[in-house]
Amino acid sequence: MKINKAQLIQLAISTAVLGLSLITALLLGSVILIIAGVNPLIAYKALVIDPVSSLFGISEAVVRAVPLMLVGTGISIAFRSQMINIGAEGQIQLGAIAGGAAAIYFSGLPKIFLIPAVILIGFTAGGIWGGIAGWMKAKLSVNEVLSTVMLNYIAFQLYLYLIRGPLIDPAELAWGTGVPQTARIAGAAEISRIFLGYRVHYGIFFAIVMAFFIYFLLWKTTFGFRLRAVGEEKNAAAYAGVKVDKYLVMAMILSGGLAGIAGTVEVLGVHRRVLEGLSANYGFSGIVVALFGRLHPIGVIPASFLFGLLLIGAEKMQRAVDIPSALVISLQGLIILSVVSSSLLLEKKKYRDKIYNIFS
Repeated sequence: MKINKAQLIQLAISTAVLGLSLITALLLGSVILIIAGVNPLIAYKALVIDPVSSLFGISEAVVRAVPLMLVGTGISIAFRSQMINIGAEGQIQLGAIAGGAAAIYFSGLPKIFLIPAVILIGFTAGGIWGGIAGWMKAKLSVNEVLSTVMLNYIAFQLYLYLIRGPLIDPAELAWGTGVPQTARIAGAAEISRIFLGYRVHYGIFFAIVMAFFIYFLLWKTTFGFRLRAVGEEKNAAAYAGVKVDKYLVMAMILSGGLAGIAGTVEVLGVHRRVLEGLSANYGFSGIVVALFGRLHPIGVIPASFLFGLLLIGAEKMQRAVDIPSALVISLQGLIILSVVSSSLLLEKKKYRDKIYNIFS
């Protein structure tokens, strides 16, 4: 595809706007760090340089990128239909518990059948949970933000009940320790690690394939066109014969299903059992990743890697300069806010044209 001069100028201006917003965020963060008695140069070195200075840091960023990519892709589907899915956290947990239980109880199946079956079960669990919110929106006009947040609380309590009760590891009961976790899954259900001594696993390739598949589904099929049409203008889509309610529910089922897969893959590829704190707030971080990727499945791929590096860098920065975790989260928030706000600013034609006129 040939790129003309005007497109190159727009790309350069967009990059400049993003760069300026990042510099502004870092300068504001420097003020906070100086007030806290910390050298900003040391802190930012740990945040930006240290994660990419070792194979361990890069591999851990890739580990974080897998669930972020799956969740972010799912969030993009929901947003494309003008549905705001805040419930990915609960959908991850139900996908994890359903997939983990299936991996334990169907451990006799061959690996080639067991892993796809477990992933499908995780997708189903997350999809049902997302579909509930979609149905409530379509049929009862219940705001999906409210319903998904409430469903998060229900999922969390159900998740804790299962790993502390019916699904708790029998060894924990035998030893009297009572750690809330399931038994280790069978070896046939494990997603293999890519490098010996590192946690990065082959699930990363599955996540990338899913992102491309969703891109194809949304932009190359009739189903995807109708789903996006519902998001662009519901009344026009309904006038054209599209069943709006059906596609609202389907968008949430797909979004929740991908979050459910994220939870399942975390069990199969990283933890090898279901345990408390498995999600690590990937459900909420996935929303930011989707916005980083401009709500496009392909854009979510690099965005998830970048956010994975940011998460690892934040942990390294906290250890390097010994600052409270709340301060680290604040600095993360400044960086995220700068990127997201600049992206959204450039998406608004009125503001985008003004910026281009200033620089052109």
